[in-house]
Amino acid sequence: MAQTLLAIVLVLLAGHAVPELARWRDFSWLQGWNAQWLGDTRTSRYRPLLLPLVLVLLCLVLQALLSQVLFGLPAFAFATIVLFFAWGPGDLEADIQAVLKAPDSDRRHAALQALRPDTNSEPLPLEPVAVVEAVFASALSRWFGVLFWFVLLGPGGALGYRAVQLLARRSAFRESFDADQLEALERTARILDWVPAHLLAFTLALVSDFDAVMGTWRQYHAAHGRGYFTLDLGFLGALARAGVDADVEAGDGYAQDVGDPLVELADARTVLRRVLVVWLVLIALPALLLVGR
Repeated sequence: MAQTLLAIVLVLLAGHAVPELARWRDFSWLQGWNAQWLGDTRTSRYRPLLLPLVLVLLCLVLQALLSQVLFGLPAFAFATIVLFFAWGPGDLEADIQAVLKAPDSDRRHAALQALRPDTNSEPLPLEPVAVVEAVFASALSRWFGVLFWFVLLGPGGALGYRAVQLLARRSAFRESFDADQLEALERTARILDWVPAHLLAFTLALVSDFDAVMGTWRQYHAAHGRGYFTLDLGFLGALARAGVDADVEAGDGYAQDVGDPLVELADARTVLRRVLVVWLVLIALPALLLVGR
């Protein structure tokens, strides 16, 4: 676990110190693989899922082999590189900063579109509700989902998660699939997001207004009547709005206007940073307990 935490910290530091490295997160090669893998378009609805599965298995095998060499240092380097590659795509912090620092409304609106978690969705308007929901959905897929699967399965989990997200939600990949295949990919993406989304929700409650977040969670499920154990992840947007609104109203971001989308966006970034710190602390706990013994 100590190596896992160190790899995560190195990736975060590299992204902060040298943001230009984000351009290396290029998955264009996946399009070629995907086209070759599908071959005949008359394939099973689950055929596209075989490509992420193969990537996971290849990473697991390579990780196991590298762990036997030079005290596992090559395996650690491999895991760190794969995590950096899967983190994103792009740089969420830079995308948020581009919106906040845009010199005019046209460039602000253009920068805002980078925060959309799904490139097939409608253009994102500069409105508080839409902005907060989008940035949390993007944080789930670009930070917390990949982080969860990296901790659970190592580099294979991170790369497999990223591949499913891209295949399911990026227009450049979706064009290769029929409706049944897209449905299977979207369902798989939601399954992979289910646990990270709930962990993100619980952590959000801890770092913002616990009563507001948990109350909104209960109200959401009561209103939709689907129960807690479904693939409906729409609760995250509602909880994000409740947590960020409460944070802004409390003056934690030195502003109290919940009607200003830029104020809400800046505070959403602050809240997400707190959530990320809590996740890192939780990941560090097992290593600290082992050291204590």
